[in-house]
Amino acid sequence: MMGEREGIVVEVRPFDLHGVTYYDLTIADPSGTVDHARLGPESVPADLAAGESVLVMRIANMVVSLRRRLAGP
Repeated sequence: MMGEREGIVVEVRPFDLHGVTYYDLTIADPSGTVDHARLGPESVPADLAAGESVLVMRIANMVVSLRRRLAGP
């Protein structure tokens, strides 16, 4: 199963691993489900902060990347 869903970033915790910044993330979707993910810098928008609206890419029901939602009507 693969697809994107809307979500809100609840928490972003960066950490350094061998000189590379990774992120522990908590993301809530509109239904109230909360997910946790550990992602590398290639999978997280720069300067991501709690409260931001994102699109959450999932593969096999695992979060694999985030991208910011574009503002629109």
